[in-house]
Amino acid sequence: ASENHEVRRWKQGDEKGALVAGGNGQGNYFNQFSCPRYIFVDEDQSVYVSDRNNDRVMKWKKDAKEGIIVAGGNGRGNSLNQLCSPRGVIVDHLGQIYIVDSWNDRLMRWCEGDKEGEIVVGGNGQGNRSNQLNYPSGLSFDNEGNLYVADMENHRIQKYEKVEI
Repeated sequence: ASENHEVRRWKQGDEKGALVAGGNGQGNYFNQFSCPRYIFVDEDQSVYVSDRNNDRVMKWKKDAKEGIIVAGGNGRGNSLNQLCSPRGVIVDHLGQIYIVDSWNDRLMRWCEGDKEGEIVVGGNGQGNRSNQLNYPSGLSFDNEGNLYVADMENHRIQKYEKVEI
C-alpha cells in the first residue's frame, strides 16, 4: 500500500501479506519510500519500485532489508541523471530498466550501475505531437518488442515500433 510506503506480496488466502520492500515509514533512506507507485518483479524475484516523491527507482533483491537506487535519486529535475515523479517501470530480458518519467514527459532507459539514463521517447516538451507526451503514466511491451505508453493527459496510448538497443 502506497500510503504505508511499503510493498507487500500477497498469496491467495493471505490476510496480511509479506513485507517485501520498505515498511520503515516515509523517507529517503535505502530502506524507505515516499509514495511508491509502480512495481516490476523480475525472474530472480527482485522488485523494482518507482519511488515517486524521491524521484528514483529502487531495486530490492529477494529478502533484502534495503534497496539500491538503479535510476534517479539525484533530486528532482530533467537532467539525464534525474527523474521527476517516476511512474511505470519495466525491466527487459537484458536487464535494461524502462521508466516513465511523468513530469518530464518522457520515457527513459537505464542500465543498472549507470550514472544516467537515455531518453527513449518524448523529452521534447509537453504536447500532443507524435514525438511528445503529456504526463505519461504506464508502459508495456508486446511480444514483438513494440513499446506502448499510456499518455495520460493526451488520452491516448502511443505505440512505438521495436526499440533498438
